[in-house]
Amino acid sequence: MRVLVVGGSGYLGKRIVKASLLQGHETFVIQRPEIGLDIEKLQLLLSFKKQGAVLVPASFSDFQSVVDAVKRVDVVISAMSGVHFRSHNLLLQLKLVEAIQVAGNIKRFLPSEYGIDPARMGKALEPGRETFDQKMIVRKAIEEANIPFTYVSANCFAGYFAGNLSQMQTLLPPTHQLTLYGDGNVKVVYVDEDDIAMYIVKAATDPRTENKTVYIRPPQNILSQRELIEKWEKLSGKVLEKTSVSAQDFLARMKDMDRAQQAGLGHFYHIFFEGCTTNFEIGEGEEEASKLFPEVNYTRMDDYLKIFL
Repeated sequence: MRVLVVGGSGYLGKRIVKASLLQGHETFVIQRPEIGLDIEKLQLLLSFKKQGAVLVPASFSDFQSVVDAVKRVDVVISAMSGVHFRSHNLLLQLKLVEAIQVAGNIKRFLPSEYGIDPARMGKALEPGRETFDQKMIVRKAIEEANIPFTYVSANCFAGYFAGNLSQMQTLLPPTHQLTLYGDGNVKVVYVDEDDIAMYIVKAATDPRTENKTVYIRPPQNILSQRELIEKWEKLSGKVLEKTSVSAQDFLARMKDMDRAQQAGLGHFYHIFFEGCTTNFEIGEGEEEASKLFPEVNYTRMDDYLKIFL
């Protein structure tokens, strides 16, 4: 397949480019002139070129250039970041949908989502609900344009939720004490970002996933916070002091936070108190990635955590 990655220099986007190349797809990456003097992004894009990717100059300020880029491929995968509380990025996603509609040749489009399924978050707490509402606006535009799609829900990125044992405001494992959310027994889905990228590319090019939502739920990575902590304690040989916080006390912290922090806290609440990544069954019109693609040898959290020793 010919695959276009939009946002290929981003946190997940660079992994998607790598996965697409590994899968043998002819891989195109948007090169936006807006990167200016960002030497690291430019060097990353050039490294893709060395690996066989095709760099496509295009800019959302030049709509036709985006249409022309889309016309060169079969599949478009968006990995644009910053949708949260930034209407500018929402507009870019909608422009991309419009470009795909005008081009008229795309066999599959994956919008930039990859976290919690927004279709299940209609009752999410404000202001965090805005994230999900924006993603639903993009979905509505895709479906109204009759663009073949796949939505991917990758749940909790290990880099943000596993290495820190699900603690807020840090990316490293705590050394002495940590906070348990409630009793710490709510099940959560943790996934390594490289695995997420591989599942995304496989889902983008598989006929079984057309016009469906794909959930990434590797069975051995469905863990409670306590189970994740126990894995770390076993690896490190050190037992951490644990303090439990109730749902009420956790939400009470919102009053002293800015809007972005409130949104993040709300998402943590839905994940670790309500179990929003695991409290439903995958049903009609939905698929589970590790069942569809058993050949992916996904990273277990035991192995993931070893890098922090």
